[in-house]
Amino acid sequence: MSKVEDFLTKEEELEIIEAIRVAEKNTSGEIRIHIEKETSVVAIDRATEVFNTLEMHKTKEANGVLIYVAVKSKQFAICGDKGINEVVPNDFWETTKNVMANHFRNGNFKQGLVDGILKAGEQLKKYFPFDDNDTNELSNEISKG
Repeated sequence: MSKVEDFLTKEEELEIIEAIRVAEKNTSGEIRIHIEKETSVVAIDRATEVFNTLEMHKTKEANGVLIYVAVKSKQFAICGDKGINEVVPNDFWETTKNVMANHFRNGNFKQGLVDGILKAGEQLKKYFPFDDNDTNELSNEISKG
């Protein structure tokens, strides 16, 4: 599979967007998914570029999380803003990646993304609980490049 369009079905995309909505319901944090065909650089470096391009660093509490996937390159990374990176355990992103990778190895990309989103959402909820004044600062739509 090398096409971004073939990576997820429309129904799977809707399930992922719903997982983002559920995860963000209890937190001021923001989660985004970005999928593109390939990358010629290390996935975390590309994720950081995309994070900045999507202006995820502009959240009020610096608590945005990007899950980046390069389909043809078979790489993915998780990029958190400084607010979340300062409070989560040191191995948090690596353990989240491991959960996702187990699903990805079996070809279950949707479930890997959903589990990664929900796991990130739990940490965001713990450190950045929802407040009545919170607004959804970033789109829940999956971005594609």
